[in-house]
Amino acid sequence: MTDPLWRRPFYAVVCCTLIIALTFGVRQTFGLFMVPISDGLGWGREAFSIAIATQNLMIGLSAPLFGAAADKWGAVKVLTGSTALYACATYLISHSTTPDAMLASAGFLAGFALGGCGLPLLLSIIGRVAPEAKRTAWLGIVTAGATMGQLVMVPATQQLIAGYGWVSAVVMLSVLTATAIPLAMSLGAVAGGTANRGETQTLTAALKEAGGHSGYILLVLGFFVCGLQVQFINSHLPAYLSDEGMTAAVAAGAIAAIGLFNMLGIWISGWLGGRMRMKYLLSYIYMARAVVIFAFISLPTSEITVMAFAVAIGLLWLATVPLTSGIVAHVFGTRYMATLYGIVFMGHQIGSFIGVWLGGRLYDSTGSYELAWWVTIIFGIVAAMLHWPINDAPMDRLAKQTG
Repeated sequence: MTDPLWRRPFYAVVCCTLIIALTFGVRQTFGLFMVPISDGLGWGREAFSIAIATQNLMIGLSAPLFGAAADKWGAVKVLTGSTALYACATYLISHSTTPDAMLASAGFLAGFALGGCGLPLLLSIIGRVAPEAKRTAWLGIVTAGATMGQLVMVPATQQLIAGYGWVSAVVMLSVLTATAIPLAMSLGAVAGGTANRGETQTLTAALKEAGGHSGYILLVLGFFVCGLQVQFINSHLPAYLSDEGMTAAVAAGAIAAIGLFNMLGIWISGWLGGRMRMKYLLSYIYMARAVVIFAFISLPTSEITVMAFAVAIGLLWLATVPLTSGIVAHVFGTRYMATLYGIVFMGHQIGSFIGVWLGGRLYDSTGSYELAWWVTIIFGIVAAMLHWPINDAPMDRLAKQTG
């Protein structure tokens, strides 16, 4: 007898893709509120900027904590609870009329909750339910859902702000976020029993095993570089293009193109990950980023070179995610994937924080982004070299379990 739809592994792919499209899509709209909130409440832009920067850091810090909770009590319970908390935090933003209140709601609370309903936990669910031959492809599909949500939610939210004001727009986003709660709950039939799979390894032993594995350390360092590169580009590319005489429309078109081609790049990466050594693909991606950035800053800036850069870097943007998470699952198994990938993701978010800050710091010091671009190129080359020697063989205990 064929299992009903909600008990089939691919149902988890559909649900997780929709959930990340909602949660990540809403998160990516917060930049649209910078001007209406700052001007409407008479703050200036630093207060809301600090809140959003804190949110990004909290996502990275809380992801391993939620991962450990998911590995102990089940991913579906943690995902459901954190999604509900994120919906509440989003709603509280609409009532945050002081900088401290905004820091608490948009910064600490929303960031903390997003650590439990973002990519680390969702990818851990897919890593557990997916057949090994399809794992990286399915991880790629879910990762691409984040960009899909961004492409849909950002223009829609701009229309909501223009038509109803920022307060009503935030309330509507909180209601939309809440629709992910039943989606998370519905995963219980297919993913609710995936926490143990008869394995006897403890979390402490898993952390000790990963901490003593040189390949795991290299993955953390490599993902740090990923965060540094993409968030520097995401945050500072519009300003760089303005300095180069490009219009705001060109900058907006470049960011949109990055998002669009990111979806294609993720799918290609996930598909290739099931057919080639993932560590080598990661080395190629980081080296390709370095080459693309070097070509971009070496050529005269024009609309053609800007869009060519956006397409090329978009293909490489988050193509690292299904491969990095895939190596974690392949080497260490899926029992503690939420925790182990959560730690790797924390490295990504720390890199994101440094990339945004360092870009501004170097610009203020030198009056140019040239040095910051060279930092991203050098780090890309280093990351390519870091991934090449990774020992990606499954741990001996996994071979014994399947032997």
